[in-house]
Amino acid sequence: MLRQAFASTLMLVLLLGVAYPAVVTMVGQSLYPIQANGSLVLRDGRAVGSRLVAQRFDSDRYFHPRPSAAGEHGYDGRASGGFNQGPTSRALSDRLHETATRLRAGQPSTALPVDLFTASASGLDPHITVEAARFQARRVAQARDVSTVRVNALIDAMTEGREMGILGQPRVNVLMLNLALDDGV
Repeated sequence: MLRQAFASTLMLVLLLGVAYPAVVTMVGQSLYPIQANGSLVLRDGRAVGSRLVAQRFDSDRYFHPRPSAAGEHGYDGRASGGFNQGPTSRALSDRLHETATRLRAGQPSTALPVDLFTASASGLDPHITVEAARFQARRVAQARDVSTVRVNALIDAMTEGREMGILGQPRVNVLMLNLALDDGV
């Protein structure tokens, strides 16, 4: 009886702990190799980021992603999560006010796109709205000494449409937009 229970347990461990993960890995690697390997973006043979995970860009020469609460300094893929602060939180109010003030410094009369001062639920959303990209276009153009028209044309070229044509809103992947800036603007 004990031997039979041990054999059954061992069989389940081998099936669910070894065989199943191996099959899923092989299917993922053969059908979706880019996604299965983290959707890494390579430049000159080295990974510069992922299409799926936001990363920090601080220079005025680059578009900035949404704020992140993932990890101690943000943008930590190992610590996905939001700020977890409610509408009565003084810390949240102060952070939003500080960010909005900083963003308005360069464009006081322009409405602020909400995704430039609020984090996504994961804190790692790699996309911003087209409006958020356009809001930053003047700063990026000035820092790169190019025309805003040229930067806006790049935003248009890098805009991703709705999923399946109906889900979500048009958006821009910040990493891919910044790499396109480095490639040609």
